[in-house]
Amino acid sequence: MGRRWWLETSISRIVIMPYFKRHWDGTRGDSYNDWGSSIWYFETDLDMCVTRQIEVYANGNVLHYDRKHIEDKYGGLSEKPIDADDFAPFVILQSEFEQAWASRRPFNK
Repeated sequence: MGRRWWLETSISRIVIMPYFKRHWDGTRGDSYNDWGSSIWYFETDLDMCVTRQIEVYANGNVLHYDRKHIEDKYGGLSEKPIDADDFAPFVILQSEFEQAWASRRPFNK
């Protein structure tokens, strides 16, 4: 599925965990619809399965999901792999993801 996110060298393989940030203009379409639009951050493994996820809503609510906190009444960790081709324009550095993870206090934990 899609591209593998690694760089092959003649000596060894360097693995790069893909990170993404994507804005959604639409609302949730559920009882939390008044939270507004959102920005989603994703950390994925090499198969593009989401390992950590941050959702930042226009009203200030922040949700965190990972393998230890997979779901709750607000939603959950993405179950489907991300399409590498669709998300290629939304790649970010690990440092941006980690900064968002550490600085945005989650509403759901």
